[in-house]
Amino acid sequence: MAVDAAVIGLGYVGLPLAQAATRAGLSVLGFDIDERVVASLNAGRSHVDDLSSADVADMRDRGFRATTDPAELREAGTLVISVPTPLSPDGGPDLSAVNAAVSTVAAQLRPGMLVILESTTYPGTTDEVVRPVLEAGGLTAGTDFHLAFSPERIDPGNPSFGATNTPKVVGGHTPGCTEAAASFYGKFVDTIVRTKGTREAEMAKLLENTYRHINIALVNEMARFCHDLDIDLWDVINAAKSKPFGFQAFYPGPGVGGHCIPIDPNYLSHNVRARLGYPFRFVELAQEINATMPSYIVRRAQDALNEDAKSLRGSTVLLLGVTYKPDIADERESPAVPLARQLISHGAAVQFHDPKVSEWRGLSEHATRVEDPAAAAAAADLTILVQNHREYDVDALAGGAQRFFDTRGVVTEGERIERL
Repeated sequence: MAVDAAVIGLGYVGLPLAQAATRAGLSVLGFDIDERVVASLNAGRSHVDDLSSADVADMRDRGFRATTDPAELREAGTLVISVPTPLSPDGGPDLSAVNAAVSTVAAQLRPGMLVILESTTYPGTTDEVVRPVLEAGGLTAGTDFHLAFSPERIDPGNPSFGATNTPKVVGGHTPGCTEAAASFYGKFVDTIVRTKGTREAEMAKLLENTYRHINIALVNEMARFCHDLDIDLWDVINAAKSKPFGFQAFYPGPGVGGHCIPIDPNYLSHNVRARLGYPFRFVELAQEINATMPSYIVRRAQDALNEDAKSLRGSTVLLLGVTYKPDIADERESPAVPLARQLISHGAAVQFHDPKVSEWRGLSEHATRVEDPAAAAAAADLTILVQNHREYDVDALAGGAQRFFDTRGVVTEGERIERL
């Protein structure tokens, strides 16, 4: 049976996209190689934060279905690839999932189809990596089928912006490809932003996240010397953001995490070095600053314990919140991981609490989960707020702790409280 669109990759990006298209009345097929994900979705159960099981059940009732059978993709008019692109060991993008998805699409490609890549990558990927594989069967992009790039802009946990009201950037291999992609997204996205081509659309995503990466690094470095100068950076930022133009507030923290900020700018830096032979110094410096924030937090933790005549070795340290952002269960690239590992390497006994995480992947054997954060904070030598979930009454937790280190600038100042 023909379907309007098939979404390849049903994670944090693909599933909200499929939901938006389904709600707009399109017939949508989901494709994923994970049989458990497919079975769960077909049973009406969600595996991502932004969609509840009720949302998935509603999608199913509207005709959405998931499959692991690539042959079913041939019935779709539009194929959207939204698979992960993590970093490879050399610092560039790992395109193995993209390559696998493109090969799957190529085997099912037919005249008249629209193929869109949404996975974040370096400029040139759509034209140099995707297009040759799709054209190897004899069809030509821009003539026999349409090809475009549209960067994903999903912000997990954002209550204000989702797939429908976040403007969609689209860039096609030809102007006709751009219009085909714009027409598709225009059925369920409020605003479409066209670029000159695929490279401009690919670069737009990297610019967005490089901008954030560099500005976060700026305030992280300021946090260090403001502490040494006895200046309250949080108060400084609050004052600066009162200016109605020319300033956007960014905030320091224990590091950066998630699927974008720690990864995407490195695609650009790696591509600049590989193609042009010189460094993208802003990105590389920002990466250095942000990557060393967990080490800085450990040094501050040592100083805080010294105030109580304690050493880090042998002390119990409680980490509150181990996801990469508040109010979601996503642990990808969370700075809590290197922070915990460094604390452990210094001899600390690490405990953690997170209302979103029952088992901390990769650290479950080294960090003990506590059920009652208030009781654990009262017993621990040091409590570190790493991520401020809405479930936390932070002032109460800080008030009952032996010593409390706030890396998010949310605790009311007081004795035995340290702030980044």
